[in-house]
Amino acid sequence: MSPADIRALEDRIDRIESQLAIQQLPIRYALAVDARDLDAWTGCFRPDVDMGRHGRGRRVLRAHIEPQLRGFHRSVHQICGHRIEFTGRDTATGAVYCRAEHEVGERWIVMAICYGDEYARVDGEWYFSRRREQHWYAADVTERPQTVDFMGWEGAGEPALPDAFPSWAPFWKETT
Repeated sequence: MSPADIRALEDRIDRIESQLAIQQLPIRYALAVDARDLDAWTGCFRPDVDMGRHGRGRRVLRAHIEPQLRGFHRSVHQICGHRIEFTGRDTATGAVYCRAEHEVGERWIVMAICYGDEYARVDGEWYFSRRREQHWYAADVTERPQTVDFMGWEGAGEPALPDAFPSWAPFWKETT
């Protein structure tokens, strides 16, 4: 093999190993949230994670998320699909579909979620740089999402999907 062939093979192996490592992040995140393992959960994010006006770092992230996690008792996050697109050797973006269930008092809230992710490799390890949750609906398991205007749990906020997909409005614009 020529040096160029060896380098191409090394690059392909690196890409495969990177994709496998990134694919583990959403399930590690889900398991950590459901187990309320905040160290494992924050460990999915890069050490200097940017929390905007709140500051930077995993301690800031933990302080922000812990009160939210105390807003429901049990939870189950089921990862349903994952798309990854590399934007550089050490960066990527992705979308992760998830069905999440939350015990909120006497209610069992079901959510259909799409996470918009940014990933970065830091010191040889892949982490979330950013994770943005958007959902279609949140409703008690006994309710149809339409009967609660897709907003059956105030803790979930207003659903952004499907309107947030760039192709959504143009598709329906053609409908008479």
